[in-house]
Amino acid sequence: MLLVRVKSQYCRGISQYDRCSPNSGCACFYIAGAIDIGICSDQFVDCSELVPCEHSSNLCREPGHTCVHHPQCHNLPVCYPVPSFNQQLCPPIQMINTTTTTTIPTTIATTTKATTQQLATTTVSDDDDGICARATWNPIGITVAGGGRQGTALDQFNSPGALFVDTDRSVYVVDSRNNRVMKWDFGAKSGTVVAGGIEAGSDNNQLRRPNGLVIDKKSDSLFLCDLGNLRVVQWSLGAKSGQPIISNVSCIGITMDNEGSSYLSENDEYRVSKWQRDATSSEIVAGGHGKGSTLNQLFMPSDTFVDRIHSVFVADYWNNRVMQWPAGAKQGIIVAGGNGQGNRTDQLRNPSAVKVDRLGTMYIVDALNHRVLRWHQGATAGNVIVGTHKSGTAANQLWNPSDLAFDQQGN
Repeated sequence: MLLVRVKSQYCRGISQYDRCSPNSGCACFYIAGAIDIGICSDQFVDCSELVPCEHSSNLCREPGHTCVHHPQCHNLPVCYPVPSFNQQLCPPIQMINTTTTTTIPTTIATTTKATTQQLATTTVSDDDDGICARATWNPIGITVAGGGRQGTALDQFNSPGALFVDTDRSVYVVDSRNNRVMKWDFGAKSGTVVAGGIEAGSDNNQLRRPNGLVIDKKSDSLFLCDLGNLRVVQWSLGAKSGQPIISNVSCIGITMDNEGSSYLSENDEYRVSKWQRDATSSEIVAGGHGKGSTLNQLFMPSDTFVDRIHSVFVADYWNNRVMQWPAGAKQGIIVAGGNGQGNRTDQLRNPSAVKVDRLGTMYIVDALNHRVLRWHQGATAGNVIVGTHKSGTAANQLWNPSDLAFDQQGN
């Protein structure tokens, strides 16, 4: 751990460069190595005056300087001057607190380029999703797994589905019709089978049309929706077989919250259920009132995302919308789509997945529009960031995309 003494107000819960003081000349600069913590300081320091922090420790040797992210000037963290009168220069606005000492972890996550879109390189802390409010993505994708003909070889897929990007630069892919899960190491030309892959079956070393996937780092295990066997399987990484933990469930998607509870998208029951870590009890957290389009119903919940306060976001496939169910709510809120099926930016056509960043912005896989939308919190329409509304195999096109995953760099 590195103890950084900051004689300044700090900013938390707002974006890089956001206004943090009644003084419009002040902005929030994220502290290198911190998690969602920045200093509020003068934003008009010339880039030529800034030098990189010490790479291994994020230290600044110059007195009165703090190591911060400033991507408008440098890709790497820089030493930023914080004058002794900074609290007077940048006084706090309402709901912004002050502090004199902030403890910053020095561990920096490695960059993971595992998905097909690429951001400019920045250094981020381990729990940061790497996505800033002004982020843009290269519209030209890079193939990192598969990409050849449909097949059963180790460099091929047959109906790839759920994705998981690990911190070690590897990508896990559910290869549904091949009844297996594949792991592709960073830069590899082919994958390795990490679950299933023998033939379709119901033995503990077999899978049948698997779908959802999540990796639990605490138990070092895969958790899989084994849809064809109507079960959820826990499969320890490196093991030859898995262990069924939930039976008689039509699970098509699975995610976990920060407490280790699992959330299952149940196709036949038109609901999302929450299961405690021991998998002995569950509760309905979204839907559960039969298929339909009212606010307490779902019609094929294809994917689920759970945020830090346990709000549940659901890609409601046949209703062409994304719903948010706050913790304990009896009905949901339409937060994207819901304007009929179509290809306008306020419409969706069979959304298959949704992810939400720490700023509350949604990223929606709009499957039959062959695109990914970025949809800001409270917005009435999204912005296309990947693909178009036409299917294709070019580097800027998608073909019925099924899932989305970010690495720690925001790619």
